[in-house]
Amino acid sequence: MFKRAFSAGLLGVEGCVIQVEADVSDGLPGFHMVGFLASEVKEAEQRVRTAIRNSGFTLPPKKVTVNLSPANVRKEGTGYDFPIAVAVLAANGIVNGEILESSAFVGELGLDGALKPVRGVLSMVVAMGKAGIRRCFLPEENVQEGLAAEVMEIVKVRTLAELVEQIRDPDLIVYEKVQAEQARECMAYPVDFSEVNGQFLMRRATEVAVAGRHNLLYIGPPGSGKSMMASRIPTIMPELSREEQMEISQIYSICGLLPPGRALMGLRPFRSPHHTITAQALTGGGARPRPGEISLASRGVLFLDELPEFQRQTLEILRQPLEEHRVTVARIQGSFDFPAHFMLAAAMNPCPCGYYPDRGRCRCSKMQVRRYADRISKPLLDRIDICVEASPVAFEEIRTKQKNESSEAIRKRVEEARQIQKERFAGSGIYFNAEMGGRQIEQFCELGKAEEQFLEKIYKRLSLSARGCHKILKVARTIADLEKSERILQSHLAEAVSYRETEEIYWGRKSGQEVL
Repeated sequence: MFKRAFSAGLLGVEGCVIQVEADVSDGLPGFHMVGFLASEVKEAEQRVRTAIRNSGFTLPPKKVTVNLSPANVRKEGTGYDFPIAVAVLAANGIVNGEILESSAFVGELGLDGALKPVRGVLSMVVAMGKAGIRRCFLPEENVQEGLAAEVMEIVKVRTLAELVEQIRDPDLIVYEKVQAEQARECMAYPVDFSEVNGQFLMRRATEVAVAGRHNLLYIGPPGSGKSMMASRIPTIMPELSREEQMEISQIYSICGLLPPGRALMGLRPFRSPHHTITAQALTGGGARPRPGEISLASRGVLFLDELPEFQRQTLEILRQPLEEHRVTVARIQGSFDFPAHFMLAAAMNPCPCGYYPDRGRCRCSKMQVRRYADRISKPLLDRIDICVEASPVAFEEIRTKQKNESSEAIRKRVEEARQIQKERFAGSGIYFNAEMGGRQIEQFCELGKAEEQFLEKIYKRLSLSARGCHKILKVARTIADLEKSERILQSHLAEAVSYRETEEIYWGRKSGQEVL
């Protein structure tokens, strides 16, 4: 007898519907599985046969053939145990196969027949919902994740024996509902900008960077608050939309990083990998491609502390994702696209010892300072719009009792600026000022006569390139949006130039030559 059940696998971060076909026939008794299977899927034979026996069911001594289709897609993971068991039971006439045509099954089986959770359920359920499957039977730990997709009915199953009872008597099937606390994923960051004393220039530069989603670089001595400031960037970013929540949660589900008891990510990601990270860990990949730190930071912040200490090859990999907002990993079985919609924030010391240009503390030679700065390539710097210097914090600022502006207050201004950009770029495929190309800059960064003369003076004084000039205009546009100004004023240009000057000091001129 032939029967089939539906399940799903993973292709990158997307789900893929899999048909589990089982055939029981006369012949030499055996259990054969085919369909381009990984080792853990081949091992399902022993888990399934033992789980069926320990659940109280007896399989007749016949030839059992199981095929996982489509055969050109590699099947990986332990989530196929459950559908294989269901298809085999149906093919042996132990359960009615009618309900299987509109149902799917995902889960790992223990030898006692208990169901265990698997990774990536959110992506799987979304894919099965698009394929028209009405219901999905899931392990208890994966139920809330399945409900979060909101595309089909979800049934909680604890054991294989419980499922057989439900199939035999459909009245026993209980469809799960989204819990109230799961429906509302509130933002509750453990840090806040009100905890940061002093560093008003860094605070302002960070706000401008987030408002236009400009990439940001902090330069300053150790202990000046660079990492502290960067860790608070997500707290002033707009709240996650439903689409962003789904995208982030699918990635974290595949990697097994969803917070305990949470079906969806409620906070913007903040990833801060160590400088010893490999290129593959940053971009993702492996024999079984999985997302890397870039994709885990999508819709949030990727913070690279001690930027010059990263391997140059690893940093250069960032160039393409920063432009295309995706990471493509090619393997023999196909190409996989991982999302890369992240804001890059980086921090570095001005020299190896960290105290340049304070000659009272710095003992680095000019050549050492130059070599340290040159660890960052010009192409990567060209993708960083804002560069700000972190000065040492004064004692009075550390001990002040004055109440600082909160993240909530800053976030409101950022959201208003983002809304202006959303309306400006509607239908163009662009969402932020940082993404503007030459055509958009010409259209939306028009200057008055006085502003044009000011920019020309700066262009000649700093010996800017066309790209450098465009970076100033994009940042100035964001500053104008924060102030709700339709026109870019000279004051906006002056602030944008100040962020550019820091970069010119460290990279734009020869050592010892003044910028202004």
